[in-house]
Amino acid sequence: MKNYSITYICFVALTISNFITAGTYKIAFGSCLDQDYPQPIWQSIKNENINSFIFLGDNVYGDVPSGELNKMKKSYAHQKKLIPDWLFKKDVNVIWDDHDYGINNGGASYPLKKQAQLMYLDFWNISSDDERRKREGIYTNKFINIDGFIVNLILLDTRYFRSKLNKTIGINSAYKKNLDLNSTILGNKQWAWLEETINKKADLVIISTSIQLLATSHRFEKWSNFPHEHIRMKKLLKQSKIPVLIISGDRHQGAIYEEDNLFEITSSSLNKMLSPSKFIGRPKEVDDAMIGDMYSGENYGLITIDTEKKEYLIELKDLNGQKVRELLVPQNIN
Repeated sequence: MKNYSITYICFVALTISNFITAGTYKIAFGSCLDQDYPQPIWQSIKNENINSFIFLGDNVYGDVPSGELNKMKKSYAHQKKLIPDWLFKKDVNVIWDDHDYGINNGGASYPLKKQAQLMYLDFWNISSDDERRKREGIYTNKFINIDGFIVNLILLDTRYFRSKLNKTIGINSAYKKNLDLNSTILGNKQWAWLEETINKKADLVIISTSIQLLATSHRFEKWSNFPHEHIRMKKLLKQSKIPVLIISGDRHQGAIYEEDNLFEITSSSLNKMLSPSKFIGRPKEVDDAMIGDMYSGENYGLITIDTEKKEYLIELKDLNGQKVRELLVPQNIN
């Protein structure tokens, strides 16, 4: 677990008051939004006066063990009434995770994934000429032009092509490393697309992945369950000539991570905290890449980009909009 010095923390605190100035752009994000739970966090997000919002997966909970999509259809219909209208006046972007994909911890073998993709595209009003209507998987990217400062927002699909997970047997089962070099998270076509897309002209790349990339110590889903894919992704991002920020969800906890000047902020969940009973058998989480510790209350992430200073502030905020984690990242980190 990483700890920044007191000097650095004080520097961040002094800088924040002057950070939100002309030439800034705000992107909020989060994951794990259950349609059957109250959603009071939207008021705090509205108060941020954001420009964009990114849904990082589990945007509804419509999966059942059989994988049938009847509940998914009803869950989407209910969620449509709950997500506030003001949000869709902003720039909204979205990826899925297992609970809005169709089956818990699901991957490429899920037989109804094509139907699930169509349901997903319809719910999010993806236009008929969008590339996601024409190919398998919901990965895509968007360029955000902020007065000449270009953000390349890359939205990955970590479900549709993902190979089988290996798992231990027992009450507190854990995912094991899949050492098969033919196994994959993104699949060949998405990898080729990513390797081309990440090099397009921009000032900042934001990688959106539903599962965590830098965290390696916990027993749940993560990129490091597929070591060769994990290494390949980190190598690609670290070699980028453009600064890269990773955002992720899934965990029902939030934290900030850093490895060799590669930063990740995980935001989860928007309204579905882990119940106390689920903490039984789960010790306090530590990780070599984690800065500080995890936050387990409802939360959302916020990226405030200062296009003049070429730096960005990443924050994790609680239900009431109070900062619980933060880090100021200069743009010249790569």
